Amino acid sequence: MKALVTSFFFILFSNILHAQTVSASSPDKNIKLDITVINGSAYYTVFYLKDEFLDKSPLGLISSAGDFSKGLKMISHTTGKIKESYNLNRSKISHVNYQANEIKCLFTNTANDTINIIFRITNTDVAFTYFIPKNRQSSTDCTVDKEITGFKLPAGATAFITPQAPPLSGYEKTKPSYEEEYTREEPVGTKSQYGLGYTYPALFHLADKGWLLISETGVSGNYVGTRLSDASAEGIHTVTFPQEGENNNKGAATATAVLPMQTSWKTITLGKSLKPIVESTVATDVVKPLVSSSKIFDSGRASWSWIVWQDASCNYNDQITYIDLAASLKCEFILIDALWDVNIGKEKMAELVNYAKSKNVSVLLWYNSNGQWNTAPQTPKDRMDTHEARLKEMQWLQQIGVKGLKIDFFGGDKQATMQLYQDILTDAAAFGLSINFHGTTLPRGWERMYPNFMTSEAVLASENLVFQQSFSDRYASTATIYPFTRNAVASMDFGPVFLNKRLNRDPDKGTIRRTTDAFEMATAVVFFSAVQHWGLTPENLKEKPAYLFDFLKKVPTVWDETLLIDGYPGKYCVIARRKGEKWYIAAINGEKKEKEITVNLPMLKGKKTNIIQDGEGAESKFDNKKFDNNTSYNLKLSANGGTVIFMP
Repeated sequence: MKALVTSFFFILFSNILHAQTVSASSPDKNIKLDITVINGSAYYTVFYLKDEFLDKSPLGLISSAGDFSKGLKMISHTTGKIKESYNLNRSKISHVNYQANEIKCLFTNTANDTINIIFRITNTDVAFTYFIPKNRQSSTDCTVDKEITGFKLPAGATAFITPQAPPLSGYEKTKPSYEEEYTREEPVGTKSQYGLGYTYPALFHLADKGWLLISETGVSGNYVGTRLSDASAEGIHTVTFPQEGENNNKGAATATAVLPMQTSWKTITLGKSLKPIVESTVATDVVKPLVSSSKIFDSGRASWSWIVWQDASCNYNDQITYIDLAASLKCEFILIDALWDVNIGKEKMAELVNYAKSKNVSVLLWYNSNGQWNTAPQTPKDRMDTHEARLKEMQWLQQIGVKGLKIDFFGGDKQATMQLYQDILTDAAAFGLSINFHGTTLPRGWERMYPNFMTSEAVLASENLVFQQSFSDRYASTATIYPFTRNAVASMDFGPVFLNKRLNRDPDKGTIRRTTDAFEMATAVVFFSAVQHWGLTPENLKEKPAYLFDFLKKVPTVWDETLLIDGYPGKYCVIARRKGEKWYIAAINGEKKEKEITVNLPMLKGKKTNIIQDGEGAESKFDNKKFDNNTSYNLKLSANGGTVIFMP
């Protein structure tokens, strides 16, 4: 009997050694997180309302400060509550009350190296990061070679997700640049288009359980931008570092920093519906301001000749025309795109800036990021790639009164490229210049980290409406995916609102627009970007009704509050946004058939509203309505159509 008892306790003690589990939950208890060590490997599991949203998913990394992929023991854990209020002035929400439960787990490996894994759990999000202390007195820095981090999706999950492009592919070898097509309900486990995995953010539909969005935040020059691998047979997407060929083979594909070192935050937003995904602020919740400035960086709307009139429009006279268009539309800015340095020149550019000032319009200028990482020929080149070049150029820009820059063609997620983004933003902030990145990575918390970061492309954007009829044909459906994916995590410079029947300066040429005018108006609200670059042309003011432009003259580009009313990616989306006391409700139909959607709009109770909705064909019609106690509204959307309801 004594031998049996001894054997029982030995087995029990062995199991304790081989399996350690600690748990934490969200403030409302709806999200539960288990962190487990099994046979020396660390895992986490995420539950929502007792449903398993992520099965045992791997944790850990391999670094010069220790191999934390195996032989791990959980030495201790501590818990705490995070309560913080902060303001944003270039985002989808202006004031955030951040509340999270935090759990910090301390692990050692067989060499007694230590690592902390820090989790924060809100009512809608799980975010986690690795913190590597200075483990040895002789160590001064650490190189992370790879992460073991993974996400194990439930069986039957499907994805809306963009494939990673091969390095040195695309136009002038400028990819990867987050400009690939989203999959639509692709079964998890399907091989990606190029066999290189997928980029963030990644949206997963977990059948009747709900929805889950995976992304990354908190990356500056301290780390690489990561991505997701193709899913394994078990449904596990693992975190993957940049490819060697990115950034034209310049720079390491690993991440190096002085100890103590903290990695990026991986974020998981989840819920029964898509509402928490659209409304989440996790991308800014877990980061802190990195750069401070006393200067003011304004958001707003911009006219933009290049999008329809293309390269030939980058001349002095056409830019005068578009400055006048900006003034007519009460736009804060005009964006003057590539080749201005050759076709206009610095002396005449100073004249244009002064003319724009006389019209109460500020100028934004395009630059090529060119160092050795791309061969794109568009100029101005080689003025943003080094600190010395930037200081010289930015001093001139400040002197003549330019307010912001659009910088293009980066091509990669290596730490060297992430450091370049940080250096550009830092230098530009000192000169009072706002920044918009194109041909670029996903912004990762930058709306809070940098005072002058306005927006980024990092999406298959409106230039493709001009370049490809096939993209124009499916644009309405694609547009209904973006609010639940790319635009859910950061400002997105798509460049919306087109009213030309054909997207060319010659009305008899170019791609044919398939959306209605009301759809185009709705994208001014559905798409969030701190600076919105309209796809309008001067002729539109003569061809279309004045109420469309009255709306565009007043529609905000940054918001105090954002709410998802209804939607399904690829099919339709209804979003409400508030600025001050005024609400804007916008709906777009992504399908090529008429649709009726009944929505409840309690924020409009007792309010007078204007309505732009679909009329005959692509044309719109204008109406107004005062909402009483009944705030139910029946949206009637044409094929590829839309509606905007707004308070005058």
